[in-house]
Amino acid sequence: MTASYTPKLVTVLREGYAPATFWRDAIAGLTVAIVALPLAMALGIASGASPDKGLVTAVVAGFLISALGGSRVQVGGPTGAFVVVIFNVIAQHGYDGLLVATLLAGLILIAAGVFRLGRLIKYIPHPVVTGFTAGIAVIIASSQVKDFLGLAIDKVPADFIPKWQAYLGAISTIHAATVAVGAGALAIIIVLRKFAPKLPGFLIAVVVSSVAVAVLKLPVDTIGSRFPDIPAGLPMPALPAISLAKLNAVLPSAFTIAFLAGIEALLSAVVADGMAGTRHRSNQELIGQGVANLGSALFGGLPATGAIARTATNIRSGAKTPVAGIMHAVFLLLFVVFGVKLMAFVPMTALAAILFMVAWGMSEYERFIALLRMPNSDRAVLLLTFGLTVLVDLTVAIGVGVTLASLLFMTHMAETVEVDASGTQDPDVDSEDVHQRDALPAGVEVFRITGPFFFGVAGELLDTLRRVGQSPRVIILRMRLVPLLDASGVQALGEFIEQAHIAGAQVVLSGVQQQPKTMLERVRLGGHSDKLFYAADFANAQALALRLLESPEPPRP
Repeated sequence: MTASYTPKLVTVLREGYAPATFWRDAIAGLTVAIVALPLAMALGIASGASPDKGLVTAVVAGFLISALGGSRVQVGGPTGAFVVVIFNVIAQHGYDGLLVATLLAGLILIAAGVFRLGRLIKYIPHPVVTGFTAGIAVIIASSQVKDFLGLAIDKVPADFIPKWQAYLGAISTIHAATVAVGAGALAIIIVLRKFAPKLPGFLIAVVVSSVAVAVLKLPVDTIGSRFPDIPAGLPMPALPAISLAKLNAVLPSAFTIAFLAGIEALLSAVVADGMAGTRHRSNQELIGQGVANLGSALFGGLPATGAIARTATNIRSGAKTPVAGIMHAVFLLLFVVFGVKLMAFVPMTALAAILFMVAWGMSEYERFIALLRMPNSDRAVLLLTFGLTVLVDLTVAIGVGVTLASLLFMTHMAETVEVDASGTQDPDVDSEDVHQRDALPAGVEVFRITGPFFFGVAGELLDTLRRVGQSPRVIILRMRLVPLLDASGVQALGEFIEQAHIAGAQVVLSGVQQQPKTMLERVRLGGHSDKLFYAADFANAQALALRLLESPEPPRP
């Protein structure tokens, strides 16, 4: 109980922290800071605030998330998921209203951690998460068209369709120099990402475009022309003006911020676990996120959460402990104190190019397309959530998506119930209990999955693989008692097969029923490969496992 509420930083320090580890963490922190610097500025502007607000958030919240969170390598800060919500809150309630909403969201996240709600993330269906994430990506990209093209529009409408009507109405005002600088920045990012992915593409694009605009004296809008009075350093912490009326007004937005922060932070922590081989503490992660949002609001910053892209960069750069995330915040603080004047030279169109790439990464187009190959029910949840996110409201989209997914799931469950009037039992059901490991050879592991494999239990399969310890050479998954496999189950099973393959293990699926097999065929997992094999029953699976052990090459199906 106490361990689940201990920050990972405390655990690391108790284990012993060597100077060599600090050096690796510091290098990783510097690398992430270089990536986060232009991104924080761009997200601050896209949210309807200013670039310094994004940097303050990255410094304060980034430090607290790493210091108090439940993940070893999580990096936090402002993210694209909040852009739509922040923009709307500022438009409706002013910046003070956003600070109050962020404070409330922090308290909600702390309460969620205290009441052990961290594991509820697994009950958010995969099509809902993908749908609203892709919808946010479309909104972010749409919001940057004006700056990227240099359109002469005084005020861009907030809603999606009126926004594009305004863009089309002002299409004749496209500014050639602005487009050229933006296209150049976008090209630099894409080329570096393809041919030199280890280089900080965002920062290089910003530096090159800033130098080009300054040297060539191009008439392009910059941060300095848009925000002439950016302060240096961190502001003093202060409470915003709070009243009962304002609390009531921003409470729905606070729940939305807390919901998004919790989902993205825990999803990022799960991704980090898969990449780094660690295991996060979900409830402590929520508490750390809550404290970080409280701190960000007190310093006048934006809502914050775990950032998947920055976390992945942190891991690839060699980070081992939360100190890497703390160092990332320290390096950003040095820039805020000593280099803030350099921000004035950054072209707005270059930041728009960065946000186009952020939106592209958020869209998860491959996963979106894969879900479109799922049955009509999963497609309906995906497309409805996506459409409502873009055209109506994020909160409505999530609520409707989760409700529809739950109703469809209950319908599927009712369809899978069969009444056997013969009084006989499937003999395989009786044999699936205590004797399955009796004749198991060394190097083979077996797991039995019982019941529908849906979004609520999909994560358990990956947890099971991590608990095995030393990876076996063959893993048998007994699936005769799995009547239903949904889109999230397919995703988890695919990740399980991929991680097993990376660990040097091959997977055998035993006794797969027709509905799960049809679902696997939709995502190209329906046939034999060097990673995956099928067996009609457990006896055939054991025989196949023996052949896999004896043969250096996968046997022919």
